[in-house]
Amino acid sequence: IPPTPEATILIGDWSTIGYNVYIYAKSKNSIRKDCLIAPFCYFVDSDHGTELGSLIREQSMATATITVGDDVWLGAGVIVFTAFSAALNAGLPVMFDREFGFLNRLLVAPLRSRSSIVLASVIYITTLSLVQSLAIMITASLLGYGWPGAAGLVLVMATLLLLVFAVTALSLGLAFALPGHIELIAVIFVANLPLLFASTALAPLSFMPAWLGWLAALNPLTFAIEPIRAAYSGPLDLSAVLLEAPYGNLTGQTCLLVLLVLTIGLFLLIRPLLNRKLS
Repeated sequence: IPPTPEATILIGDWSTIGYNVYIYAKSKNSIRKDCLIAPFCYFVDSDHGTELGSLIREQSMATATITVGDDVWLGAGVIVFTAFSAALNAGLPVMFDREFGFLNRLLVAPLRSRSSIVLASVIYITTLSLVQSLAIMITASLLGYGWPGAAGLVLVMATLLLLVFAVTALSLGLAFALPGHIELIAVIFVANLPLLFASTALAPLSFMPAWLGWLAALNPLTFAIEPIRAAYSGPLDLSAVLLEAPYGNLTGQTCLLVLLVLTIGLFLLIRPLLNRKLS
């Protein structure tokens, strides 16, 4: 039953909607032709007001129509978010090893290098993330969502590697810096969905208000999503502008360079902490 009489949802020819996609309409909303909407996407065209001094149930509703243009695909964010989520949880096994005393047993073992403990975690998380991402890409291809091609696949894997290395470094650093798994899980939950929604995974920068556009343009996930989206879009050209950010246009090469600098910077940042904790 529509929430208002004027609420409509129009879906164009040859558009495919993935499972667990929710569309909440109070006005006229449309997904035009030849669109491929990935699973677990949410479309909500209204929101409560935020006037101070009034109860939320008494706030007026703000409504705006949603239009998804022809030939739009929302799946690149799903691939990136899969790898990002796995990497963000990389510190949890290490944290539990710390709390249960297993890490102390490893530290007194006759290892050639204690850094191999961290290296093994990085290799495990990286492999797991890439396997999960490939499984999603293969499934999407079988469902007709396309395949990036040989050069595109290399770009996707390189982008995911940089993102996974960076986020894994951050997660492992938190595993040694925070006192327990409760605090680490809290950080993961606080960072997970806000980083997804404040990126170009679900909407381009041009659809966002100015403040959110700035956040999305500085979000590391955006620098991973745009090259992967370009790999699916057609002929691969890393010199082409992929992101029209508020502070300037960014090419595919620039996006990868930002991810590389972020990865190296995070590993250099946590290295003193890891050396101190493992000594």
